[in-house]
Amino acid sequence: MPPTKVSRMPRILVSIVVIVAVVYLALCAALFVFQRALIYFPQPRAVDTSATPLTLSVDDAQVLVSVRPHEGPNALIYFGGNAEDVSRSLPSFSAAFADHAVYLMHYRGYGGSSGSPSEEMISRDAMTLFDQVYATHPHITVVGRSLGSGVAVRLASQRPAARLVLITPYNSVEELAARQFPIFPVKWLLKDTFESWKYAAHITVPTLLIAAEHDEVIPRSSTERLFTHFANGVASLKVIPGTGHNSISESPEYLKVLGDGL
Repeated sequence: MPPTKVSRMPRILVSIVVIVAVVYLALCAALFVFQRALIYFPQPRAVDTSATPLTLSVDDAQVLVSVRPHEGPNALIYFGGNAEDVSRSLPSFSAAFADHAVYLMHYRGYGGSSGSPSEEMISRDAMTLFDQVYATHPHITVVGRSLGSGVAVRLASQRPAARLVLITPYNSVEELAARQFPIFPVKWLLKDTFESWKYAAHITVPTLLIAAEHDEVIPRSSTERLFTHFANGVASLKVIPGTGHNSISESPEYLKVLGDGL
């Protein structure tokens, strides 16, 4: 007796469920394999004749640092965003912070640095740079923007920074990824979580968080959650009006507010 339409329906539903499950698992696998291509967007280094190059020989990589040397105790170490050529900030930082030596680190794969970026490798490189700078500049302000805010807060929790400035910072990259990909188990897939909140509680030096009023990439709520993890009296939060995530550095207030944290 041939199967009826009713008896065929469960088979069709089972087939659909199997197909959906296979597609979902394939997407999870793709997200796991290619996740770092969604986090890091390496940029070439601008040609800047005012920069003094510094090369860190770390592990199996050569990490480049754009430097404006300056004698004296003060230095600024800067970690940029995920698609930023940090060398472009050298002229403005050098002019605005004339009494500081300026060090801008190009992550692995960025600006001529060799290797591939990852949270752990960037963190190790940051500590190596800090230790080298600290030998001649005992008063170091660590500055991180966007992705680099996670690098900066972790570094400042592990090294004797004098001050910490976080520009458009987040509570964690894991939190941002879960917001962007809500149907995937990001917690179990993500390799580079950049859990800034975890390190904020260990910060004891004066810290300034700078937020863009209309940040379309990192929600203000994420920045405010990070702020709550600092001990009372350690951190302050400043919002620059009329700015977005990428336009904040174009504001006339940007360098002034940044300088308040030095």
